[in-house]
Amino acid sequence: MLGKETPPMTELLFLTASENISGGVETVRQALETLRANYGKVGVFRPFINAHPEQDPILTEFGGDWGTTRSHIVANETAAMNQVISKFTAFNHDFDAVLIVGLIDGDLINPGELTRAGRTAINLGATVALLVDSAVRTPERLADYCKLAVNELNSVHAPVSALIVLNPTEGARVAISKHLGDMRVITELNDYALIEATAEKTHVVTPLMFENALKDRARAQKRRIVLPESEDDRVLKAAAIILEADVADIILLGETGEVFARAEALGLDLSKATVVSVNDPAYRERYVAEFVRLREKKGVTVEQAEAKMSDVSYFGTMMVHLGDADGMVSGASHTTAETIVPSFQIIKTKPGTSIVSSVFLMLMEDRVLVFGDCAVNPNPTPEQLADIAISSAETAVAFGVDPRIALISYSTGASGSGPDVEAVIEATRIAREKRPDLALEGPIQFDASVDAAVAKAKLPDSEVAGRATVFVFPDLNTGNTTYKAVQRSAGAVAVGPVLQGLNKPVNDLSRGALVEDIVNTIAITAVQAQN
Repeated sequence: MLGKETPPMTELLFLTASENISGGVETVRQALETLRANYGKVGVFRPFINAHPEQDPILTEFGGDWGTTRSHIVANETAAMNQVISKFTAFNHDFDAVLIVGLIDGDLINPGELTRAGRTAINLGATVALLVDSAVRTPERLADYCKLAVNELNSVHAPVSALIVLNPTEGARVAISKHLGDMRVITELNDYALIEATAEKTHVVTPLMFENALKDRARAQKRRIVLPESEDDRVLKAAAIILEADVADIILLGETGEVFARAEALGLDLSKATVVSVNDPAYRERYVAEFVRLREKKGVTVEQAEAKMSDVSYFGTMMVHLGDADGMVSGASHTTAETIVPSFQIIKTKPGTSIVSSVFLMLMEDRVLVFGDCAVNPNPTPEQLADIAISSAETAVAFGVDPRIALISYSTGASGSGPDVEAVIEATRIAREKRPDLALEGPIQFDASVDAAVAKAKLPDSEVAGRATVFVFPDLNTGNTTYKAVQRSAGAVAVGPVLQGLNKPVNDLSRGALVEDIVNTIAITAVQAQN
């Protein structure tokens, strides 16, 4: 999902019941025999167990690993799910296939258990094989039950690749096929249909999947991220989380005694952080001299440079510029201008890029979308809008999103006119000329960019319409309003703003940022610094 190299994928199958059954353990045994006959190395993973692993029938008989307890997920599903994902990621190495065992004989059935199992499956990247018992129902009632259960799993975006029917009765397969069409129905576990189900892939990307993959990517090549706002408790808390998870090395700007005293008062372990004072001569003299050099054509004096280097935003940006840090995250207690203006003066834009812009990574229930520019440029020119589109596509690729770029307008194709539409038409032309390899469409209305039925009516031949992943808005008013509307009404997680177009990564925080927002932004900055 994240990264430039795609390692060989482990085949995954999430085997679960939706009710109390008997015969589940035997089904696991048969499934493992089939998988081991077809794959070299097969693992077993239990996302949730009732209490102790030595009392779990699957782990005691077949071995493997587990994520957390059922009481944990009932108490705090997000924390429990993060633990499951983390444990599974650590476990899922060097296997050709992994059988993930959800609800089985003797497991507790709590309200919402089936949808919870579905959310677990998609967060682990697996399709579902649902265990159902034919003996307790007539074929028609069994088919109705299966349809309801499959719909419930699909409602949380969990794909069902097979129904495994225990105690199959005459007519069961026919009745299920009548209700569920071409659903794979397995009555014999040594049937090749189980291998087909295991090999099916899901393309769902949940917010938790994205956030955990982001941290894994950052952890793989750790970078040093400077945080200028050590006086903000949210920043200190985020730094402690990043350090504990070993996602990045942290540099805090401030006075050592003050920073560690506040950390102790908050109960935080920042012992692995580096604290740097803006008055430290080991840094300050170099930074002042470099700022004078960079701004000599603007007539900047040594005294003026001294004043600038007393500002934590300028000091932190200079750390990145001179390689003493790999990236910077600021803005929790500073304005956007205070955070990014120093980067314009010191780090500057990438060659061939005319403008620094921003995107939000919009983590929807089942996919990641990219919205830009939503934070920096009020009224970009067509040339600038084209560069924003290209930069947004590059950011999308860096974070595992296949870029299909929609340049948004109130008009689709040739249906409208006026200066605003003409600007988007020109921006699309320029972007296509600069990057003919990109899938671009514009002008296009938002509904035509995301809805296949509308796209078919308005732009039937477009490779972007109806399936866009990157949305470039014509101005800041539209972009900022849209991302917030989607965030609040669709329950999306908005990660950003992520700045793009700079030679080195500097990212701005909202002053209302939560601790988890800061954690995500640090991880994103660390990943940007790897490229």
